[in-house]
Amino acid sequence: MKYPAYRQYKDTGVAWLGVVPEHWEIKRLSYITQCLDGKRIPLNREQRSEMQGEYPYWGANCVVDYVNQWLFDEPLVLLGEDGAPFFDPNKPVSFFVNGKIWVNNHAHVLRTTNELEERFLAYALNCVGYGAFIDGATRDKLTQSDMNSIQVQFPPKIEQTAIADFLDRETERIDTLVAKKRKLVALLKEKRSALISRTVTRGLPADAAREFGLEAHIRLRPSGIEWLGPVPEKWAVIPLKLAIRFIEGPGIMASDFTDDGIPLLRISSIGKRLVTLDGCNYVSHDLGTTRWSHFRVKKHDLLISGSASTGFCSEVDEDTVGSIPYTGIIIIRPYPKTDRGFTRWFFLSNLFVDQSNLAKTGSTIQHFGPTHLSRMFIAFPPKEEQTAIATYLDRETAKIDRLVEKVETAITRLQEYRSALITAAVTGKIDVREYV
Repeated sequence: MKYPAYRQYKDTGVAWLGVVPEHWEIKRLSYITQCLDGKRIPLNREQRSEMQGEYPYWGANCVVDYVNQWLFDEPLVLLGEDGAPFFDPNKPVSFFVNGKIWVNNHAHVLRTTNELEERFLAYALNCVGYGAFIDGATRDKLTQSDMNSIQVQFPPKIEQTAIADFLDRETERIDTLVAKKRKLVALLKEKRSALISRTVTRGLPADAAREFGLEAHIRLRPSGIEWLGPVPEKWAVIPLKLAIRFIEGPGIMASDFTDDGIPLLRISSIGKRLVTLDGCNYVSHDLGTTRWSHFRVKKHDLLISGSASTGFCSEVDEDTVGSIPYTGIIIIRPYPKTDRGFTRWFFLSNLFVDQSNLAKTGSTIQHFGPTHLSRMFIAFPPKEEQTAIATYLDRETAKIDRLVEKVETAITRLQEYRSALITAAVTGKIDVREYV
Protein backbone atom coordinates (compact mmCIF):
# COMPACT_ATOMS: atom_id res chain seq x y z
CA MET A 1 0.00 0.00 0.00
CA LYS A 2 1.28 3.49 -0.86
CA TYR A 3 1.04 5.97 1.99
CA PRO A 4 1.06 9.76 1.50
CA ALA A 5 3.92 12.04 2.51
CA TYR A 6 3.67 15.10 4.73
CA ARG A 7 3.18 18.46 3.01
CA GLN A 8 6.37 20.16 4.15
CA TYR A 9 9.75 18.95 5.43
CA LYS A 10 12.86 20.44 6.98
CA ASP A 11 16.47 19.28 7.12
CA THR A 12 17.44 18.00 10.56
CA GLY A 13 21.18 18.24 10.06
CA VAL A 14 21.38 14.67 11.41
CA ALA A 15 23.02 12.44 8.80
CA TRP A 16 21.08 9.22 9.48
CA LEU A 17 17.75 11.03 9.93
CA GLY A 18 17.75 13.44 6.99
CA VAL A 19 14.55 15.45 6.60
CA VAL A 20 11.49 15.25 8.85
CA PRO A 21 8.05 16.91 8.76
CA GLU A 22 8.37 20.62 9.34
CA HIS A 23 6.43 20.66 12.63
CA TRP A 24 8.52 17.90 14.26
CA GLU A 25 11.24 18.75 16.74
CA ILE A 26 14.66 17.15 17.21
CA LYS A 27 15.84 16.53 20.76
CA ARG A 28 18.74 14.81 22.44
CA LEU A 29 17.84 11.57 24.18
CA SER A 30 19.07 12.94 27.53
CA TYR A 31 16.44 15.72 27.36
CA ILE A 32 13.44 13.44 26.91
CA THR A 33 14.38 10.35 28.93
CA GLN A 34 15.78 9.47 32.35
CA CYS A 35 18.46 6.76 32.33
CA LEU A 36 17.93 4.19 35.10
CA ASP A 37 21.10 2.18 34.48
CA GLY A 38 22.17 2.66 38.09
CA LYS A 39 19.34 0.38 39.19
CA ARG A 40 20.46 -2.56 37.05
CA ILE A 41 21.79 -5.66 38.81
CA PRO A 42 23.45 -8.35 36.68
CA LEU A 43 23.01 -12.00 37.63
CA ASN A 44 25.45 -14.78 36.78
CA ARG A 45 24.28 -18.10 35.38
CA GLU A 46 24.20 -19.79 38.78
CA GLN A 47 22.11 -16.99 40.27
CA ARG A 48 19.67 -17.14 37.34
CA SER A 49 19.26 -20.88 37.78
CA GLU A 50 18.49 -20.34 41.46
CA MET A 51 15.94 -17.63 40.62
CA GLN A 52 13.94 -19.39 37.93
CA GLY A 53 10.51 -17.82 37.87
CA GLU A 54 8.00 -15.86 35.81
CA TYR A 55 9.62 -12.42 35.39
CA PRO A 56 11.70 -11.70 32.25
CA TYR A 57 15.43 -11.15 32.68
CA TRP A 58 16.40 -8.83 29.84
CA GLY A 59 19.80 -8.65 28.17
CA ALA A 60 21.31 -6.80 25.22
CA ASN A 61 18.73 -7.75 22.62
CA CYS A 62 16.26 -10.24 24.05
CA VAL A 63 14.89 -11.99 27.12
CA VAL A 64 17.62 -14.38 28.21
CA ASP A 65 15.96 -16.02 31.20
CA TYR A 66 13.19 -15.79 33.79
CA VAL A 67 13.65 -14.98 37.47
CA ASN A 68 11.45 -14.87 40.57
CA GLN A 69 12.07 -11.23 41.47
CA TRP A 70 11.90 -7.90 39.64
CA LEU A 71 13.71 -4.59 39.61
CA PHE A 72 11.32 -2.54 37.48
CA ASP A 73 7.54 -2.41 37.14
CA GLU A 74 6.61 0.43 34.78
CA PRO A 75 6.60 1.28 31.05
CA LEU A 76 10.23 1.45 29.94
CA VAL A 77 12.37 1.42 26.82
CA LEU A 78 15.39 -0.91 26.82
CA LEU A 79 18.28 -0.15 24.49
CA GLY A 80 21.02 -2.72 23.90
CA GLU A 81 24.44 -1.63 25.09
CA ASP A 82 26.56 -3.83 22.83
CA GLY A 83 26.50 -6.44 20.10
CA ALA A 84 26.06 -7.05 16.39
CA PRO A 85 22.40 -5.90 16.20
CA PHE A 86 23.65 -2.31 15.95
CA PHE A 87 24.51 -3.09 12.32
CA ASP A 88 21.76 -5.58 11.43
CA PRO A 89 18.45 -3.96 10.38
CA ASN A 90 16.58 -7.22 11.07
CA LYS A 91 17.75 -7.39 14.70
CA PRO A 92 16.12 -4.80 16.96
CA VAL A 93 18.31 -3.10 19.55
CA SER A 94 15.46 -1.34 21.35
CA PHE A 95 12.38 -2.79 23.05
CA PHE A 96 9.30 -1.41 24.77
CA VAL A 97 8.50 -3.28 27.99
CA ASN A 98 5.75 -2.81 30.52
CA GLY A 99 5.51 -4.81 33.73
CA LYS A 100 7.70 -6.62 36.20
CA ILE A 101 11.18 -7.23 34.75
CA TRP A 102 14.83 -7.60 35.72
CA VAL A 103 17.51 -6.01 33.51
CA ASN A 104 21.17 -6.97 33.34
CA ASN A 105 24.05 -4.62 32.58
CA HIS A 106 23.93 -5.13 28.80
CA ALA A 107 20.80 -3.03 28.22
CA HIS A 108 20.27 0.66 28.97
CA VAL A 109 17.03 1.36 30.85
CA LEU A 110 15.12 4.51 29.81
CA ARG A 111 12.12 6.13 31.47
CA THR A 112 10.40 8.62 29.15
CA THR A 113 8.97 12.03 29.96
CA ASN A 114 5.22 12.59 29.82
CA GLU A 115 5.57 14.13 26.35
CA LEU A 116 7.09 10.99 24.88
CA GLU A 117 5.28 7.78 23.87
CA GLU A 118 7.44 4.80 24.93
CA ARG A 119 6.44 2.68 21.95
CA PHE A 120 7.31 5.45 19.50
CA LEU A 121 10.74 5.86 21.08
CA ALA A 122 11.42 2.12 20.88
CA TYR A 123 10.56 2.12 17.18
CA ALA A 124 12.62 5.27 16.59
CA LEU A 125 15.71 3.93 18.35
CA ASN A 126 15.70 0.89 16.05
CA CYS A 127 16.25 3.27 13.12
CA VAL A 128 19.25 5.17 14.49
CA GLY A 129 22.56 5.00 12.63
CA TYR A 130 24.63 3.74 15.57
CA GLY A 131 27.94 3.71 13.70
CA ALA A 132 28.57 7.29 14.84
CA PHE A 133 27.92 6.48 18.51
CA ILE A 134 29.42 3.10 19.37
CA ASP A 135 32.86 2.57 20.83
CA GLY A 136 34.59 -0.06 18.73
CA ALA A 137 37.91 -0.07 20.57
CA THR A 138 37.33 -3.52 22.06
CA ARG A 139 33.82 -4.38 20.95
CA ASP A 140 30.76 -2.61 19.59
CA LYS A 141 29.56 -0.74 22.67
CA LEU A 142 27.11 2.13 23.16
CA THR A 143 28.19 4.01 26.27
CA GLN A 144 25.69 5.94 28.38
CA SER A 145 27.37 9.21 27.42
CA ASP A 146 27.16 8.47 23.69
CA MET A 147 23.58 7.27 24.07
CA ASN A 148 22.53 10.51 25.73
CA SER A 149 23.94 12.51 22.82
CA ILE A 150 21.75 10.73 20.25
CA GLN A 151 19.32 13.12 18.59
CA VAL A 152 15.86 11.71 17.88
CA GLN A 153 12.78 13.01 16.13
CA PHE A 154 10.06 14.38 18.39
CA PRO A 155 6.55 14.76 16.90
CA PRO A 156 3.61 15.94 19.01
CA LYS A 157 2.53 13.27 21.53
CA ILE A 158 -0.78 12.56 19.78
CA GLU A 159 1.13 11.93 16.55
CA GLN A 160 3.66 9.66 18.29
CA THR A 161 0.78 7.56 19.60
CA ALA A 162 -0.86 7.37 16.17
CA ILE A 163 2.42 6.23 14.58
CA ALA A 164 3.00 3.65 17.33
CA ASP A 165 -0.57 2.32 17.01
CA PHE A 166 -0.17 2.03 13.25
CA LEU A 167 3.16 0.22 13.53
CA ASP A 168 1.90 -2.11 16.27
CA ARG A 169 -0.94 -3.20 13.99
CA GLU A 170 1.07 -3.48 10.80
CA THR A 171 4.10 -5.20 12.30
CA GLU A 172 1.82 -7.69 14.05
CA ARG A 173 0.20 -8.46 10.70
CA ILE A 174 3.61 -8.92 9.06
CA ASP A 175 4.92 -10.98 11.97
CA THR A 176 1.89 -13.26 11.71
CA LEU A 177 2.59 -13.82 8.02
CA VAL A 178 6.26 -14.48 8.74
CA ALA A 179 5.36 -16.97 11.47
CA LYS A 180 3.04 -18.85 9.10
CA LYS A 181 5.73 -19.00 6.44
CA ARG A 182 8.35 -20.16 8.93
CA LYS A 183 5.96 -22.89 10.01
CA LEU A 184 5.60 -23.88 6.35
CA VAL A 185 9.40 -24.02 6.00
CA ALA A 186 9.61 -26.25 9.07
CA LEU A 187 6.93 -28.57 7.66
CA LEU A 188 8.68 -28.75 4.30
CA LYS A 189 11.97 -29.62 5.99
CA GLU A 190 10.23 -32.29 8.07
CA LYS A 191 8.72 -33.69 4.88
CA ARG A 192 12.17 -33.72 3.27
CA SER A 193 13.73 -35.52 6.21
CA ALA A 194 10.91 -38.08 6.33
CA LEU A 195 11.22 -38.69 2.58
CA ILE A 196 14.95 -39.37 2.84
CA SER A 197 14.66 -41.66 5.85
CA ARG A 198 11.72 -43.59 4.47
CA THR A 199 13.35 -44.13 1.08
CA VAL A 200 16.74 -45.33 2.35
CA THR A 201 15.07 -47.83 4.69
CA ARG A 202 11.92 -48.87 2.75
CA GLY A 203 12.84 -48.27 -0.87
CA LEU A 204 11.17 -46.37 -3.70
CA PRO A 205 7.40 -45.85 -3.85
CA ALA A 206 5.69 -48.10 -6.38
CA ASP A 207 5.31 -45.49 -9.15
CA ALA A 208 8.97 -44.42 -8.84
CA ALA A 209 10.14 -48.02 -8.84
CA ARG A 210 8.29 -48.65 -12.12
CA GLU A 211 9.80 -45.46 -13.55
CA PHE A 212 13.28 -46.86 -12.92
CA GLY A 213 12.35 -50.30 -14.22
CA LEU A 214 12.48 -51.87 -10.75
CA GLU A 215 10.10 -54.14 -8.94
CA ALA A 216 8.08 -52.39 -6.24
CA HIS A 217 8.61 -53.66 -2.72
CA ILE A 218 5.37 -55.18 -1.51
CA ARG A 219 6.69 -57.41 1.23
CA LEU A 220 8.90 -56.41 4.14
CA ARG A 221 10.86 -58.61 6.51
CA PRO A 222 12.17 -58.02 10.03
CA SER A 223 15.58 -56.36 9.94
CA GLY A 224 16.68 -58.05 13.15
CA ILE A 225 17.44 -54.61 14.63
CA GLU A 226 14.78 -53.25 16.93
CA TRP A 227 15.28 -49.54 16.19
CA LEU A 228 15.41 -50.12 12.43
CA GLY A 229 12.22 -52.12 12.03
CA PRO A 230 11.25 -54.00 8.86
CA VAL A 231 13.10 -53.59 5.56
CA PRO A 232 12.27 -54.71 1.99
CA GLU A 233 12.42 -58.45 1.67
CA LYS A 234 15.33 -58.53 -0.79
CA TRP A 235 17.50 -56.01 1.05
CA ALA A 236 20.40 -56.93 3.31
CA VAL A 237 21.15 -55.31 6.64
CA ILE A 238 24.92 -55.16 7.01
CA PRO A 239 27.53 -53.45 9.18
CA LEU A 240 28.34 -50.04 7.74
CA LYS A 241 32.05 -50.94 7.58
CA LEU A 242 31.24 -53.54 4.90
CA ALA A 243 29.71 -50.87 2.63
CA ILE A 244 32.22 -48.04 3.01
CA ARG A 245 35.72 -47.17 4.20
CA PHE A 246 36.25 -44.29 6.58
CA ILE A 247 39.15 -42.43 8.14
CA GLU A 248 39.22 -39.41 10.43
CA GLY A 249 41.39 -36.41 9.63
CA PRO A 250 44.60 -35.93 11.63
CA GLY A 251 45.10 -33.72 14.63
CA ILE A 252 47.39 -30.91 13.45
CA MET A 253 48.85 -28.36 15.82
CA ALA A 254 48.25 -24.65 15.19
CA SER A 255 52.04 -24.22 15.15
CA ASP A 256 52.04 -26.18 11.85
CA PHE A 257 49.66 -23.72 10.14
CA THR A 258 51.07 -21.60 7.32
CA ASP A 259 49.80 -18.60 5.37
CA ASP A 260 49.43 -20.71 2.23
CA GLY A 261 50.06 -24.23 1.02
CA ILE A 262 47.72 -27.22 1.20
CA PRO A 263 44.23 -26.31 2.51
CA LEU A 264 43.30 -27.75 5.90
CA LEU A 265 39.53 -28.27 5.89
CA ARG A 266 37.48 -27.43 8.97
CA ILE A 267 33.86 -28.05 10.01
CA SER A 268 32.80 -24.85 8.24
CA SER A 269 33.94 -26.46 4.97
CA ILE A 270 31.25 -29.15 4.95
CA GLY A 271 27.95 -27.33 5.44
CA LYS A 272 26.91 -27.53 1.78
CA ARG A 273 26.45 -30.14 -0.96
CA LEU A 274 30.05 -29.65 -2.09
CA VAL A 275 33.06 -29.21 0.17
CA THR A 276 34.27 -25.60 0.26
CA LEU A 277 37.42 -23.87 1.49
CA ASP A 278 35.41 -21.65 3.83
CA GLY A 279 37.36 -20.95 7.02
CA CYS A 280 40.22 -23.26 6.06
CA ASN A 281 43.76 -23.01 7.37
CA TYR A 282 46.86 -24.14 5.48
CA VAL A 283 49.78 -26.45 6.08
CA SER A 284 53.06 -26.52 4.19
CA HIS A 285 53.45 -28.60 1.03
CA ASP A 286 56.30 -30.49 2.67
CA LEU A 287 54.22 -31.74 5.62
CA GLY A 288 51.08 -32.14 3.52
CA THR A 289 52.83 -34.41 1.01
CA THR A 290 54.81 -36.43 3.54
CA ARG A 291 53.46 -36.79 7.08
CA TRP A 292 49.79 -36.30 6.15
CA SER A 293 49.76 -37.36 2.50
CA HIS A 294 47.45 -40.36 3.13
CA PHE A 295 44.77 -37.98 4.48
CA ARG A 296 44.53 -35.89 1.32
CA VAL A 297 41.03 -36.16 -0.12
CA LYS A 298 40.22 -37.52 -3.57
CA LYS A 299 37.57 -36.40 -6.00
CA HIS A 300 34.11 -37.68 -5.00
CA ASP A 301 35.14 -38.45 -1.41
CA LEU A 302 32.35 -37.71 1.04
CA LEU A 303 33.05 -35.79 4.24
CA ILE A 304 30.98 -35.75 7.42
CA SER A 305 31.43 -34.15 10.82
CA GLY A 306 32.15 -36.32 13.84
CA SER A 307 31.24 -33.49 16.20
CA ALA A 308 27.90 -32.53 17.67
CA SER A 309 26.68 -31.18 14.31
CA THR A 310 25.19 -33.83 12.05
CA GLY A 311 22.97 -33.46 9.01
CA PHE A 312 25.77 -32.56 6.58
CA CYS A 313 27.52 -34.75 4.04
CA SER A 314 29.60 -32.91 1.47
CA GLU A 315 31.33 -34.16 -1.66
CA VAL A 316 34.86 -33.32 -2.79
CA ASP A 317 35.10 -31.77 -6.26
CA GLU A 318 37.91 -30.37 -8.39
CA ASP A 319 38.27 -27.25 -6.24
CA THR A 320 39.03 -29.14 -3.04
CA VAL A 321 40.85 -32.26 -4.24
CA GLY A 322 44.08 -32.75 -2.32
CA SER A 323 42.94 -30.86 0.77
CA ILE A 324 43.45 -32.36 4.21
CA PRO A 325 40.47 -32.59 6.61
CA TYR A 326 41.20 -31.58 10.17
CA THR A 327 40.45 -33.93 13.06
CA GLY A 328 36.70 -34.13 13.63
CA ILE A 329 36.02 -34.58 9.91
CA ILE A 330 35.64 -38.13 8.61
CA ILE A 331 36.45 -39.15 5.03
CA ILE A 332 33.93 -41.60 3.54
CA ARG A 333 34.91 -43.78 0.56
CA PRO A 334 32.27 -46.24 -0.71
CA TYR A 335 33.33 -49.71 -1.85
CA PRO A 336 32.58 -50.64 -5.50
CA LYS A 337 29.33 -52.39 -4.51
CA THR A 338 28.06 -49.18 -2.88
CA ASP A 339 26.64 -46.25 -4.80
CA ARG A 340 28.16 -42.91 -3.74
CA GLY A 341 24.86 -41.02 -4.03
CA PHE A 342 23.03 -43.62 -1.94
CA THR A 343 25.80 -43.38 0.66
CA ARG A 344 25.36 -39.63 0.86
CA TRP A 345 21.63 -39.95 1.42
CA PHE A 346 22.22 -42.57 4.10
CA PHE A 347 24.32 -40.05 6.01
CA LEU A 348 21.51 -37.50 5.71
CA SER A 349 18.87 -39.94 6.98
CA ASN A 350 17.54 -40.61 10.44
CA LEU A 351 18.98 -44.12 10.14
CA PHE A 352 22.43 -42.57 10.47
CA VAL A 353 21.47 -39.66 12.75
CA ASP A 354 19.80 -41.94 15.29
CA GLN A 355 22.80 -44.26 15.39
CA SER A 356 25.24 -41.36 15.68
CA ASN A 357 23.30 -39.86 18.56
CA LEU A 358 23.63 -43.16 20.40
CA ALA A 359 27.32 -43.35 19.57
CA LYS A 360 28.40 -39.84 20.56
CA THR A 361 30.56 -39.58 23.62
CA GLY A 362 31.96 -36.69 25.62
CA SER A 363 30.40 -34.23 28.02
CA THR A 364 31.14 -30.94 26.24
CA ILE A 365 31.46 -31.65 22.51
CA GLN A 366 29.77 -34.94 21.82
CA HIS A 367 31.89 -36.72 19.27
CA PHE A 368 31.86 -39.95 17.30
CA GLY A 369 34.59 -41.36 15.13
CA PRO A 370 35.55 -44.36 12.98
CA THR A 371 35.22 -46.72 15.93
CA HIS A 372 31.58 -45.74 16.32
CA LEU A 373 30.92 -45.92 12.58
CA SER A 374 32.24 -49.47 12.57
CA ARG A 375 29.42 -50.44 14.95
CA MET A 376 26.66 -48.97 12.80
CA PHE A 377 24.40 -50.74 10.31
CA ILE A 378 22.96 -49.84 6.93
CA ALA A 379 19.91 -51.14 5.07
CA PHE A 380 21.56 -52.27 1.87
CA PRO A 381 19.71 -52.79 -1.45
CA PRO A 382 21.30 -54.04 -4.67
CA LYS A 383 23.50 -51.41 -6.32
CA GLU A 384 21.10 -50.80 -9.21
CA GLU A 385 18.41 -49.92 -6.70
CA GLN A 386 20.84 -47.79 -4.68
CA THR A 387 21.52 -45.70 -7.78
CA ALA A 388 17.80 -45.33 -8.51
CA ILE A 389 17.14 -44.25 -4.90
CA ALA A 390 19.91 -41.63 -5.11
CA THR A 391 18.55 -40.27 -8.40
CA TYR A 392 15.00 -40.19 -7.03
CA LEU A 393 16.03 -38.38 -3.84
CA ASP A 394 18.15 -35.90 -5.79
CA ARG A 395 15.09 -34.99 -7.82
CA GLU A 396 12.42 -35.00 -5.12
CA THR A 397 14.44 -33.15 -2.49
CA ALA A 398 15.36 -30.54 -5.11
CA LYS A 399 11.65 -29.83 -5.55
CA ILE A 400 11.24 -29.33 -1.81
CA ASP A 401 14.41 -27.23 -1.63
CA ARG A 402 13.05 -24.91 -4.33
CA LEU A 403 9.84 -24.46 -2.35
CA VAL A 404 11.80 -23.76 0.82
CA GLU A 405 13.95 -21.22 -1.00
CA LYS A 406 10.85 -19.52 -2.41
CA VAL A 407 9.20 -19.26 1.01
CA GLU A 408 12.42 -18.08 2.68
CA THR A 409 12.76 -15.39 -0.01
CA ALA A 410 9.23 -14.26 0.81
CA ILE A 411 10.16 -14.14 4.52
CA THR A 412 13.20 -11.99 3.74
CA ARG A 413 11.09 -9.58 1.69
CA LEU A 414 8.50 -9.31 4.45
CA GLN A 415 11.22 -8.57 6.98
CA GLU A 416 12.73 -5.94 4.68
CA TYR A 417 9.29 -4.39 4.18
CA ARG A 418 8.70 -4.39 7.94
CA SER A 419 11.99 -2.60 8.57
CA ALA A 420 11.38 -0.09 5.77
CA LEU A 421 7.83 0.61 6.99
CA ILE A 422 9.02 1.32 10.54
CA THR A 423 11.78 3.62 9.30
CA ALA A 424 9.44 5.50 6.95
CA ALA A 425 6.77 5.98 9.63
CA VAL A 426 8.97 7.06 12.55
CA THR A 427 11.08 9.42 10.42
CA GLY A 428 8.01 11.00 8.83
CA LYS A 429 8.70 9.91 5.28
CA ILE A 430 5.07 8.72 5.19
CA ASP A 431 2.02 10.14 6.98
CA VAL A 432 0.08 7.31 8.64
CA ARG A 433 -2.18 9.36 10.92
CA GLU A 434 -5.30 8.60 8.86
CA TYR A 435 -4.58 4.85 8.82
CA VAL A 436 -4.88 4.16 12.56
